[in-house]
Amino acid sequence: MIGKITGRIEYRTTDHVLIDVRGVGYLVYCSERTMAALPGVGEVTALYTDLQVREDLMQLFGFQTLAEKEWHRLLTSVQGVGAKASLAILGTLGPDGVSRAIALGDWNAVKAAKGIGPKIAQRVVLDLKDKAPAVMAMGGTPAAAQGGEVVEVIEPMAPVMAPPIPANASAQAEALSALGNLGYAPGDAAGAVAQAAAENEGADTPTLIRAALKLLAPKG
Repeated sequence: MIGKITGRIEYRTTDHVLIDVRGVGYLVYCSERTMAALPGVGEVTALYTDLQVREDLMQLFGFQTLAEKEWHRLLTSVQGVGAKASLAILGTLGPDGVSRAIALGDWNAVKAAKGIGPKIAQRVVLDLKDKAPAVMAMGGTPAAAQGGEVVEVIEPMAPVMAPPIPANASAQAEALSALGNLGYAPGDAAGAVAQAAAENEGADTPTLIRAALKLLAPKG
């Protein structure tokens, strides 16, 4: 299984790049959001990857963070959601946005992705709601960081640029862990953190914890 590659971009199109790793070219399909974050042709990049194998086709998909890769795996496990639909959802919302939408049960946000109808969007939220806490806890580890299975890293002719960590990702993971330590159920904590993050864009961990605790406080 190819879990991560590091190499030089040979060419790029709207939905995939060719990454050269010591003379071997890997065709990697990415979401629109990930494509926009990649450097230009001739520059070095790193991506976490997922290899999809079918009887008539093998395709490699690339992701900026482990959370994005995990959401792709979970999204494609939902009936009616293929790789193309998964990348559309991730390209529209980003992994942080997917976590928030699913934790809050906001299927309208999922439906905003190209080609995703209301029935599929509702199924995604229903099937994956219990998965949101675990993915949110992963935070936003960029592909250039240590970890993952590496396919022969090329010699450093140029610095490998780490993709930007999604806004609030690390703070959300830390806030979720803190709420878990306080005894809150994973689903309740994930929903509160997701809502707090949506209402406090760019907030740090203490701010998110305070906001989430207010949301979790008994009403009345």
